Amino acid sequence: MKKFSILLGNGINNLDADNSWDNLLQRLAADIGFTIDEEKKKQFPLLYEEIFLTGANLKRKGVSETQLKKSICDNVSQIKKHPLYDVLRALPTDDIITTNYDFSVEGFEPKKNEGIVKEMLYSVFRHYRAGNKRVWHVHGDRLHPNSVNLGFEHYSGQLQNIRNYVATGTKYASKKYQLPLIKRLETGFLDGSSWLDLFFTTDIHIIGLTLGFVETDLWWLLTYRARIKIKKPKLVPNTITYYTPQKFVAGSKHKLDLLEATGVNVEKINKDGEAYYQDILSRLGSAPKKIS
Repeated sequence: MKKFSILLGNGINNLDADNSWDNLLQRLAADIGFTIDEEKKKQFPLLYEEIFLTGANLKRKGVSETQLKKSICDNVSQIKKHPLYDVLRALPTDDIITTNYDFSVEGFEPKKNEGIVKEMLYSVFRHYRAGNKRVWHVHGDRLHPNSVNLGFEHYSGQLQNIRNYVATGTKYASKKYQLPLIKRLETGFLDGSSWLDLFFTTDIHIIGLTLGFVETDLWWLLTYRARIKIKKPKLVPNTITYYTPQKFVAGSKHKLDLLEATGVNVEKINKDGEAYYQDILSRLGSAPKKIS
């Protein structure tokens, strides 16, 4: 198998229903005495903005955004680590990219962010070591509450930083990272210092990630990559595969059509729950045993 990386969402955590984002939002709103109304009609980042702005404007319990994010991080720290994470860490990959804030992937609470740039809010370089693997927390991590990507404002800032790094250039102190990724890709200078490098140099397997349209940073990355492949196909030879349970295919046709338009391979698996993840991990080379 070619060198590959994993992009992991909250799916494994969601095997325990109490870890769902719906429940997390309800608890967050309850902390400031706010009642969520018609949440199903609101995109997650804007619903978060409603919770925060309502609390801030009404000065409920002296709410601040830092307090809200710390509350999220406190809840995330209670997530029980599923045994599937042990199987995940055994896969023959050097890099696991995750949108999760918790450290279930690592299996322990790491001490040091290994990113070459000290990022306070955004996550272009943010990662930790777990044995011989790098775990990239692209939406922040619970040890640094201000880095946790929740609201519309934060998503927009994250996208701006991603676009600068990939397409237009940056103002980092190190001049070698000021040149955009796409230019460095043409000259062969990519040293893997950012998870964004991996999206253009290694095969990517997307697992347990709903990839709703609120994930504007990831959708921009997929569409930009697809545009580059049209112009210069040899420049981006890697593949991206998105896994989905067969039972969700009909209801997700709008999203899957768009993924396929960006050149993403869609793998439909006729299994559910833990068996679904066991199937994927087996395909990726670890041949896991049944664990429950």
